[in-house]
Amino acid sequence: MLRQDTKVRIARPTNDLKSIVDMYKQGLGFVELGRFEDHCGFNGVMLGHKEYQYHLEFTQHRSADSIVAPHPDQLLIFYMPDQTQWDPACLMMLQAGFVEVEAYNPYWSVHGRTFEDLDGYRVVLQNQEWSR
Repeated sequence: MLRQDTKVRIARPTNDLKSIVDMYKQGLGFVELGRFEDHCGFNGVMLGHKEYQYHLEFTQHRSADSIVAPHPDQLLIFYMPDQTQWDPACLMMLQAGFVEVEAYNPYWSVHGRTFEDLDGYRVVLQNQEWSR
């Protein structure tokens, strides 16, 4: 059974490690938590916040073919109930180079905005409290 102190890493590949790392650092305010180079042909960077229980890992293989974007309803969602934090966060995403797109599932457009990164992966900033 998972414990409350379990940490979560979400990992995914990219074709442009430097650009995607810069985009997520600027767009979500993440910091670099670690990196590795040429581990079995992979380079990678972990991003997040030191005090949070989750972080993202982006990897790039030196000989990988182009990364194919996921289904448009495969999302990374951040619930931000405070409107005064949500509005500037959405602006930061655009300034970082994310493109606002129409949500595949219209539910995410009711209280949120959907952004797509340069690899075609999507992030939703949801302006509401998460409920179980």
